[in-house]
Amino acid sequence: MADKVNDIKQEAWSHFEDYQYVMLATTEGSQPRVRPVTLINFDKTLWIGTGTNSAKVKQIRDNSNIEFCLQFERDSGNGYVRVVGVANIVTDKKTKARLADHIDFFNNHWEGIDDPTYTLIQITPVEIEYRRSSEMAVQRFKV
Repeated sequence: MADKVNDIKQEAWSHFEDYQYVMLATTEGSQPRVRPVTLINFDKTLWIGTGTNSAKVKQIRDNSNIEFCLQFERDSGNGYVRVVGVANIVTDKKTKARLADHIDFFNNHWEGIDDPTYTLIQITPVEIEYRRSSEMAVQRFKV
């Protein structure tokens, strides 16, 4: 049974590429807020590089619980990976520099890692819901 769960986890994670668009949900008070963002899969960790003055940064500072959904299409239909997690605003300069070097669009938005408008967010997944493109049933598991 444990092998089957591990196989499903690996299959779900196989849908994550270096960069992909996802729909990120944060909360503003009691109101959910959803928007598209570029999710970065780097060094076995999920990240978001964003503008410091964006609403999502303020919302994450107020409530670090997030959820995002990655939709994908295969020959047999559409599927998704939903991730419930915790967002952490990164202040460590070495980490911010390492990600800045990896993010191919970094120089289009920021002048460097000390640019006050550059915010790096680390996503720590807690729970995943996965639906294969060929099935209607979903698989849920803790990370």
